[in-house]
Amino acid sequence: MPKKQAKKKLRVDFRKNRNNTARHNDITRAVESEGVDVDNLDRSQRVSGKGDQTRKRTIVGAHLEGDEIVIDVDESLCRRGRVIAAIGSTQCTVQEDPGQPNAGRRYECTVRRVVRTVARESRNAVVAGDHVLFQPADDEFGVIERVEPRQGVLARGHQYKQHILVANVTQVAIIASANDPPLKPALIDRFIVSAAKGGVAALIVLNKCDLVDLADLQPLIGMYARLGYPVIPTSVTTGLGIARLRRQMKEHQTVFTGQSGVGKSSLLNSIQPGLTLRVGDVSHVTQKGRHTTRYSELLELKTGGWVVDTPGIRQLELWDVQPVEVEGFFVEFRPFVPRCKFPDCLHLHEDGCAVRLALKHDLISPTRYESYLRMIVGDEG
Repeated sequence: MPKKQAKKKLRVDFRKNRNNTARHNDITRAVESEGVDVDNLDRSQRVSGKGDQTRKRTIVGAHLEGDEIVIDVDESLCRRGRVIAAIGSTQCTVQEDPGQPNAGRRYECTVRRVVRTVARESRNAVVAGDHVLFQPADDEFGVIERVEPRQGVLARGHQYKQHILVANVTQVAIIASANDPPLKPALIDRFIVSAAKGGVAALIVLNKCDLVDLADLQPLIGMYARLGYPVIPTSVTTGLGIARLRRQMKEHQTVFTGQSGVGKSSLLNSIQPGLTLRVGDVSHVTQKGRHTTRYSELLELKTGGWVVDTPGIRQLELWDVQPVEVEGFFVEFRPFVPRCKFPDCLHLHEDGCAVRLALKHDLISPTRYESYLRMIVGDEG
């Protein structure tokens, strides 16, 4: 009689569902001051390891694909879909894929606990843009059974965890405002590095160009264009660049990102009238934008493709980028790095640094070099 094939097992970290009760402090002091009988002290209290991922768990029916943990499920019982929006870690809207029995239908889905508790470095187990397998409960509700391996992600660090903003996109539209709020080249550069780290092409959109003299932006536009990054000046008020941006997004999976108040939602409303996304303004006290988009959501474009509107951010902490890696994300550094005297040169103050020599001879932009320095020292900008 043939042996029954054993199910695959995977040993992984387990994210605790609840925190242990905090340990009582100053036990010794209480014994001394209150005359407690040491022989009859309560011994039931336990002290657990620090952190929220200190235990191990064996997941039966799971395997690794690259760095991703893939849960084995009965695919005959599941449908394939894409997460259109994810709110928190348990509630998602999933649209059934083309070719499935109810293609295009949307379901409000919860997330199977094993998907949520398998340890990832990610803040959320399921994010907008994920391709998933889910089981419909009826025509409206379902349960996500597995998240497929991701390609093309935009992520940042948040409280020592990876916060993936969106998955399975092909380009990142970095939206910056020419004014109101002020233009921040350092933040643009951080998004460029984050996009490159996630394997996504970067597109720079300079919005609100009606508020400035466009000639004043030409040095910045030329700097990024020479590095190979498309730059599109836009204005919702005058219509500048809207048609070009619409063409650039055609048939792409694009994510709109940038700080609050730069006009991401307003741009999308202009690109595809009828979206009626909420728009906000900028605080004249802080010169920072006010959040109007509360969560990432995929929107289908009439011209083909999808776009993701994301909540605005004020700082971008790079995730999983070591100081020695940063130089590799600055394309203008690459011809000079091999010429540095020391192989571990960080291009800060080392002798024989070819990058700093190129900076001195105007072969590298001081603006970009300043962005590099801020990333090296951990300034989030």
